[in-house]
Parts: sequence; C-alpha cells; structure tokens
Amino acid sequence: MKTDIEIARDCAMKPVAEVADALGIDAEDLELYGRYKAKFSDALWSKLDSAPQGKLVLVTAINPTPAGEGKTTVTVGLGQALSRLGKKAIVALREPSLGPCFGMKGGATGGGYAQLVPMEDLNLHFTGDFHAITAANNLLAALLDNHLHQGNALNIDSQQITFRRCMDINDRALRHTVVGLGGRVNGVTREDGFMITVASEIMAILCLARDLADLKRRLARMIVAWRRDDTPVTVSDLQVTGALAALLKDALKPNLVQTLEHSPAIVHGGPFANIAHGCSSVRGTRLALKLADIVVTEAGFGADLGAEKFFNIKCRASGLRPDAAVLVATVRALKYNGGVAKRELGYENLDALRQGLGNLGKHIENLHKFGVPVVVTLNVFTSDTDAEHALIDQYCRERGCDLVLSRVWEQGGAGGEALALRVVELLENSDIEFRLLYPDALPLAEKIATIATEIYGAQGVSYSPAAHKALKRISDAGMASLPICMAKTQYSLSDDPKALGRPEGFRLHIRDVQAAAGAGFVVAYAGDIMTMPGLPATPAALNIDIDDNGVISGLF
Repeated sequence: MKTDIEIARDCAMKPVAEVADALGIDAEDLELYGRYKAKFSDALWSKLDSAPQGKLVLVTAINPTPAGEGKTTVTVGLGQALSRLGKKAIVALREPSLGPCFGMKGGATGGGYAQLVPMEDLNLHFTGDFHAITAANNLLAALLDNHLHQGNALNIDSQQITFRRCMDINDRALRHTVVGLGGRVNGVTREDGFMITVASEIMAILCLARDLADLKRRLARMIVAWRRDDTPVTVSDLQVTGALAALLKDALKPNLVQTLEHSPAIVHGGPFANIAHGCSSVRGTRLALKLADIVVTEAGFGADLGAEKFFNIKCRASGLRPDAAVLVATVRALKYNGGVAKRELGYENLDALRQGLGNLGKHIENLHKFGVPVVVTLNVFTSDTDAEHALIDQYCRERGCDLVLSRVWEQGGAGGEALALRVVELLENSDIEFRLLYPDALPLAEKIATIATEIYGAQGVSYSPAAHKALKRISDAGMASLPICMAKTQYSLSDDPKALGRPEGFRLHIRDVQAAAGAGFVVAYAGDIMTMPGLPATPAALNIDIDDNGVISGLF
C-alpha cells in the first residue's frame, strides 16, 4: 500500500496558472512561487466586486481520537467530488504548522487519494506566510523590550507584559523563560515565554483581517502590556504598526494550490482550534466565494472548538454565513469514545459503539443550535461492519440528519460523490436560519457560561482568582462586547482530556483570561491547555529524511 507522500508524488500536477485559468483568473493576477504555488494579486479583488457569491459548506468533526477521523481528507475529497459532478467548487483550508508535522499529528494536507499538492511544500515552508507572522511577532517583542531598556516612557509594568515571543516548532523548554540576563546592557530582566506561531494573536489577526487597512487597524489595537496604573498598552502606543504590517504585506495574500484531481484549493492562515480560533482566513474564504459556486472549508478539531469558533468568531467578524455543515466521524473513533482500547478497534462492538455515539449526538445537537442543516459522513475503514453502519444511520436519522459513507481516502473524488450529492441537495432545498450562540451585549462571564453549558454540556463554570480579576479588567477597559475564544483540550467536550464520549456533571475550570483586542476576541483558558505544545516520546521528525536527489521521505 502506498503512503500518502508516495501517492502525492505520483500526481502529475498541473501548472498553477492552468488551475487559475479554469477559475477565470488571468496569469497577471497571480504571483508565482514556482510552478505549482501562487498568491493572488491585490488587483484581483476589484475585478471580482460584482461577482455573485457562492455557497459555503463547513466540514467539522467529532472530538479527535488516536483512531483518526480524517476531517481534512473528507474536505479535500468532497471538493474533488463536487468537481466531478460538474460543480465549480473550491476547497478553502488552513496552512499546516511545522509543530505537528515534526511532532505527533503529522501533516495537514489530507490523505490517500484526497490530498492537496505539492504535499511536501505545503507541509514545510509553503510560501513563507508562517515565517512572516513569526518575524512580525518577534519584532514586536524585541521593540517592546527595547522600549523598556530605553527608559520606559509608557510606564509599562514589566510584570504585566502579556505579549509573548513565538516559533512554529513544538518546544516545551521555551514555555517559560527569563530574558534580559547578563547585566543592564542586555535589557531589562523579566519573565517571558514562547507560544507556537499558530497560537499568536498576529496569526489570528491575519486570518480575520478583510484587507491591508483592516490588518493595520487590528495590529494597532493589540494589547501587549499594562501600565502601572492598570491601563492597557497597545501596538499603536509603541508606534510600530507600520513596521509589523510591512512584514505581513505578502502573507496577507491567499495562496492557490490544487488537489490530486486538479481541483483548486485556497490555503491561507493556520490558527489552531484548541488555543486559537481554528479557521482559515476570511480573505481566502471571501475570495473563494467570489470564484466558485460552492466553497468547502473546515474548522479545526471537533465541532465544540472549531465549528463553534467558526460561527461565533469568524462569521460574526466577517458577515459570512454557512449554508450547510458536514460532520465527520469514524466507526473506530466512536468505539474509542465508548471505551474500547485502540488495539481492539478493528472488531465489531455494538455496545461500545452505542456508548460512543453520545459524542456524535452532542455535536449534531450543537450544530443545529446555529440553524445550519447537517449531514453526517463516516470516513470508512475496512474493519467497519454493516451492523455498525446501520446502527449509526438509525441514530443520525433519529436526530434529524442523514448519514452518508465516504470512501475518499481510497477512491478520491469518486468515493465522495454520494456525500457531494447530499450536500448539493441541502444547499438547494434547505431554508437557512443561521444564528449566533450569544449576543455581543452579553457579559463576558455569561458568554463563557453559555459556551460551557450549551456546547460542552457543563453544569457550570469555576474561575481562578486570576481569571476573575482579568475578566473585570477587560470589561472595565471597554472590551466586554467581544466574543469568547475558548482555549481547551480538543480530546473531550470537557476540560479533562480523559473524559471521552459525552461527559456529564462536570464544571469547566477557567484559570486565566486575556484580551486579544486586535483579533477581536477574549481568550479564556480552560484546564491545563498549553499555548506551546511539546514533542512526543517519538517525534515524527525521527522518520523524516531527504536523499541526495532532494526527495523527501517520512512526511505523512
């Protein structure tokens, strides 16, 4: 059996200019990064002002497990299947982070015969967007420390600096650091730390900005620290907005690549959904909707994180409205949620499946709360049985949605045609009454409680003293109307990664709250969630190599 990278390497890619031409885009509106990658020029936007807007389909999933769900694979396969049906379709996805690529999760370009290409480029440096974000982030950190060193005219409390450095590699040793050691010439000594680039506020800003002017407005209002009088210090106060925007100028432009079947894919931005808002860029999605009749996008991890933030943050900020949702699951993952050990997942176990279906059911309920029509798809494994499929089908129908099997990993777009047909039917026949979960005017603590009780199923919320204090300070500073971005484990509906299925009777524990004023949301940290992941005992990096001819192996 071929590996993902072998399948991707066998693909005879079209020059990206040909992919663009099929969308009606002239070569002059592309900025080429070799033969198979390109950015869209700024001039293209004005040419599309009068173009009609297509339909938007969100792909989400149950809570991830070691058994795998294949959300990105289904997203890519659905895009290929829609193209096979003669639909003008575009896939809009996030860029992969180097952290999981060299860590535990691996790449993020799909799998089997439903992948984006060039796979190696996408999973490694791509067009340099993440490097630009990292550089802008760390320039700001350096300028902030230089301001302290040069006299601290803004009266910044060095113990209340909230902005951190970043890098796009998992490195637990950098979570907590001390900078400025070695005497006065080396700056002010203070505690600091790193987060992974995909968790940085600048990443979130780039993904939510409508254009360069909006990018600069959002950068300017970022809060980096607090003064001794407890007032916020912003990027605008430091007078460095222009310098940051200059580094991000090209990164703001969405990227064009293709699937294995040459369907177009816009790949741009990459915030994680467990510690950020988990959606590809607003600019990429808006551009795709102008270029296609149907746009298939995804939100990270399970629907409790990615989909909730897609609706309450991305849609709220951009005015985008979803027309349908696809909820991805696997029989294996559902049995894992029902208590089956990973080594036993290949055997039929209807009792465990019934137990694990509670996780799927909760996500169906949650999606319906936003008024979005839902279809459930099973990413099929050879170990699945007809009895297991029948049980899940009955369960879904009892909850008002259909089940469609997906075989895109094995068959590419052909294996997703049944799903594509059902999605088209939903788009053509469903009356959408999209609604947000909470209004802007709701106090921050009540927004957190609404997410905790309505989406996670918690009995209530408990706050640390630090979180209580932060909520008051943020509200007093005039930011109470912002939406909530919950930072929480992806493995459970609760903040306990070991609480699988549909946990009940728990409270959500909020240990800290921070304002991301530039991104336009407030981050609530639940449980032990980390913004800088660590590497596993056996990192994926140990299997990655390159031969003397430049051929990479070991990516997955």
